Amino acid sequence: MPVAFFAVFFAYPVAAIVTRGLKTGGTWQFGRITEVLAQPDIRHVLWFTTWQALASTALTLLIALPGAYVFARFDFPGKQVLRAVVTVPFVLPTVVVGTAFLALVGRGGLLDEWWGVRLDTTVWAILLAHVFFNYAVVVRTVGGLWAQLDPRQEEAARMLGASRLKAWRTVTLPALAPAVAAAALMVFLFTFTSFGVVQILGGPTFSTLEVEIYRQTSEIFDLSTAAVLTLIQFVAVGAVLAVHAWTVRRRETALRLVDASVTARRPRGAGERGLLAAVVGCVAVLLVLPLAVLVQRSLDASDFGYYRALTHGDGGVFLVAPIEAVGNSLEYALAATGIAVAVGGLAAAALTRRDAGRFVRGFDALLMLPLGVSAVTVGFGFLISLDEPPLDLRQSWILVPLAQALVGVPFVVRTMLPVLRAVDHRLREAAAVLGASPWRVWREVDLPMVRRALLIAAGFAFAVSLGEFGATVFIARPDNPTLPVAVARLLGRAGDLNYGQAMALSTILMVVCAVALLVLERLRTDRTGEF
Repeated sequence: MPVAFFAVFFAYPVAAIVTRGLKTGGTWQFGRITEVLAQPDIRHVLWFTTWQALASTALTLLIALPGAYVFARFDFPGKQVLRAVVTVPFVLPTVVVGTAFLALVGRGGLLDEWWGVRLDTTVWAILLAHVFFNYAVVVRTVGGLWAQLDPRQEEAARMLGASRLKAWRTVTLPALAPAVAAAALMVFLFTFTSFGVVQILGGPTFSTLEVEIYRQTSEIFDLSTAAVLTLIQFVAVGAVLAVHAWTVRRRETALRLVDASVTARRPRGAGERGLLAAVVGCVAVLLVLPLAVLVQRSLDASDFGYYRALTHGDGGVFLVAPIEAVGNSLEYALAATGIAVAVGGLAAAALTRRDAGRFVRGFDALLMLPLGVSAVTVGFGFLISLDEPPLDLRQSWILVPLAQALVGVPFVVRTMLPVLRAVDHRLREAAAVLGASPWRVWREVDLPMVRRALLIAAGFAFAVSLGEFGATVFIARPDNPTLPVAVARLLGRAGDLNYGQAMALSTILMVVCAVALLVLERLRTDRTGEF
């Protein structure tokens, strides 16, 4: 079932776009690849995409690694709340992130009002927004492993005469290297394929591959150029995912870990307390302030004027009142969550089988591709490929949940796979020997152990489905817009009322995602601290 799902709703639409763009009169035009790469503006897009992804990754590591240490080694009041605050930006839609930073650094934003400084349409706004979005990736991935490293190894090096820096460099850093590499690769992947943030904050000056694919597809209607850029992004993402899979295998097999609950302690001395204060201050300024400004901007009108305006349709941006996007998004996200849990759960179960062959193990890496391959390509591919019976779905409501589920499935697999692998296979064999059917073995052995992981996976799938934008912008109908699409359309129109309504919708979307995350925090079984 997972293979069929990805073949029909991922591989087929992407192949349809590439085929239509590079095939003319039954003949493949591979020379078009050279022609596109020879264009100066395309080379500039490729350079900027790579450069900003590397810069965003380096800046995120520089800012987030101290936070990873604090969450791994310190125990302090409010730690669980602060952990939830740190993770909120990761599950927020990129449109909300772009809107929040627009309210902070854009025209009429907080910096513009106080100091006359505007950073929108500059690369700094993009880099800061990427750090905001990916801070939790580093804190959760690196901090989760750091919390389980035995501190006695570093203490032994100190007793043998090594300085604090040398002990960290020679003992702790090599052990953390796989986790740091995995986090860096994921941040690079997310920023390399950045769309909503760059589209809102970059203006006409800056364009990543994803934004350029959208422009070539929806504005210029040059499918051949879009197909070439899709192939380039596909190759780059495939290479990143291959390296990421290698680092994950290293991290899983090379370390001996201890219980994370025994490594955290109260901060000691002025230095450690100062580090904790610095991390809390960084979280407040970099993560909380943009969201606070977003909420404040949504309340600028008296008597909740922007929120009340959402209940009235103007016949311009939407065919319905903008507030209906809330109900649409919740319905679509619930359906997408059901699909993602079903497909991702079956895929995770298949990947944990002891007799899984090389094809099944290779499918593990393929499941991550929807996170990196152009969502714009997938969305437009849905329109041009799913248009004939028995898969004529262009007028069906299920099209949006299917596109959203493609993004949710990798999160379901990544959440459930470690738990399923930890289940002792002898328990299943004992139940089977006692006469239990395969379904009963799953229900009475596996399900009680993975129930909480299943709920967490469903929560993450719901959050990312709620915020999916790249594919949904093509297939969401004007009479059934989703929240991210509604926000983007409101921002695309001039006027204070449209801007205020965009801020109000973004605030609603942020609150829904934050509530979902807080529920996840209550369900989370924190042994690794990872996603």
